[in-house]
Amino acid sequence: MKLSTTVTLMIALAVCSVIQVSAQRAETPDFRYDTGAKINEMTLTQGGTMVVATNDGLVGIKPGSNELLFNFTDYGRVKPEELFFVPSAPYVIVGDVGFANLSAKKAVIDYMSGKVLFTTENNGWKTVMTCDVMMPQNKLVVSGQRTSKEKFAMQVAVYDLNTGKEDYRFHLDEPGRVGIAKDYSVTGRPLLLKDYLIVPTAQGLIAKKAQTGETLWETKIKNVNWLVADAGEKEIYAFEQNASGTNTEVYKISTTGAELWNKPAKVKGKVANFEILPQGLAIVSNKDDGGSNSVFAAKNESEIGFLSASTGEDLWEKAPKTKGYVQHFYIMDDGILFGIYQGGINKISYDGQTLFKKPLKTGENIMTMANTPQGLIYITSEDANIVNLATGDQVWNKPLKYKRANAVSSSYDSKNSRYLISADGDLFAVDANSGEVSTLAESKFEGKEDPTGVEVRDGGILLTSDQNMMLLDWNGGQKFHEYYRAPGKSALGAIIAGVAAVATATTAVAAYNAANQNRNKLGNYTDRGQRYADLGDGMAAASGASVAEMLKRFKETAATENAQFVLTKLDDGVGLVKLNKDSGSKEKEIVLKDKQPEYQVDEIGGILYYKADNNSIFAYDLKK
Repeated sequence: MKLSTTVTLMIALAVCSVIQVSAQRAETPDFRYDTGAKINEMTLTQGGTMVVATNDGLVGIKPGSNELLFNFTDYGRVKPEELFFVPSAPYVIVGDVGFANLSAKKAVIDYMSGKVLFTTENNGWKTVMTCDVMMPQNKLVVSGQRTSKEKFAMQVAVYDLNTGKEDYRFHLDEPGRVGIAKDYSVTGRPLLLKDYLIVPTAQGLIAKKAQTGETLWETKIKNVNWLVADAGEKEIYAFEQNASGTNTEVYKISTTGAELWNKPAKVKGKVANFEILPQGLAIVSNKDDGGSNSVFAAKNESEIGFLSASTGEDLWEKAPKTKGYVQHFYIMDDGILFGIYQGGINKISYDGQTLFKKPLKTGENIMTMANTPQGLIYITSEDANIVNLATGDQVWNKPLKYKRANAVSSSYDSKNSRYLISADGDLFAVDANSGEVSTLAESKFEGKEDPTGVEVRDGGILLTSDQNMMLLDWNGGQKFHEYYRAPGKSALGAIIAGVAAVATATTAVAAYNAANQNRNKLGNYTDRGQRYADLGDGMAAASGASVAEMLKRFKETAATENAQFVLTKLDDGVGLVKLNKDSGSKEKEIVLKDKQPEYQVDEIGGILYYKADNNSIFAYDLKK
């Protein structure tokens, strides 16, 4: 039977369509990695290296070849609690945590180069008490007990992390001391300064000259947990937290070890944040009742204080009431601005006077506090507004309020001078000049999802979630809406972005280093990519090839900035669909087969990592 021209054309188009879809398939990985043992956990680092914990040890993967970057098997299977990824530095510390925090084995791996820079075994340590990476010096400070070859001496050593070589090492106690033994256990994180090192011990603080190990001075301030110096290294603060965590004592000492306060300042609870200022020490501590129902138990809330630089006394006769935990803490020219998780924003001067006419009431969970030309913008789970930073008055005629939303996302539309906030099924637009609030569009997604991202594109406003992608024009009209049904809950729940690993420390104990000295500075309202780039600013002072490579990554634009990846059920099984953000069109399919695939996406590098079987990881280049 002779086919009509129309039918022939339809068949031809269908064939072309099949060929086109087939050409989009990317089932063959760009790279394959055999880890050699059962995979237990995958961690995408800040530097972009995938670190994989296996039954045999730790494996590093860096796309570019099918070879493993490193395969560290010296310690066998590594438990999650035996891994510490140093924030804003290219290192992972591996090792056991034994009785009284003593460790018989410890290793430091540069996960950018794959080099093992330090192990206890190769450097003559029997047990390690502390093992701390110091940035931006790019040094490793280790304390503990040496092996029998050195008569189990208590020592401290400093290593250069660019080379892994030892800079210098010295005794904490006098070798061969005769008499009653003294305990020189290191009780906290040492402080590495330009010319010397201060070590907190059970006997007191000991200052040792760099290179020579000469004792410069000692104090009787015992059991200090951590120390901090001001920018000029002229004043040093030491923090000692009691065993129960109910109180912290703060000491101030000079560069000669002299105590500068007549008595230590007593702070209730655990220190969570602080800032050294010319006027003194601004400090936040968290109190916890420990689950007690007693009327005498501590309230679960933060305390904010300001300790005098000269005496250590709290300069504020009446501390501001928090009635919750401090979530945001910013140092301003005229005082301290803070936001409470349970709701509320206030500002207090350095002499203890409230600068707002009255505390600003807000909804719970203040997700955003940032500078704008109009004032301070805040966005919570329940409301949003801009306030005058001098008075606390609201700039918008009335705050934008919505039901407590499961997801709130926002962006700034510079083309139309307005803030865009997605919450509770609506996209709100707030005029940046007038403060007028309007509902721009409904943003209800399918699959019981809420938009988790708002992005201003050249062609309109993009709303995204795990399974949905919707592009609106500037007036809120829908240009397209793509929805792909979830195949079932994946092992990781959703695509994990490369920036997900970026987090600030919740306590100042481990956090205080040059990489986050701007943690208490109120930033400008900007997008996630810029915030991620800002993390690299504090690393600029550090040297080394791996640091430079990691710093470059912080400054890069996401390789997948024009695409979204959605996990769904495809014709040949479960897989990822690559969708163009500007057109909604499907650009690629990657069939993963598994009903519950384990995978992670590095958005910055543009790589998909997929656990293909118990021992194998496939990597796909998403930039193609």
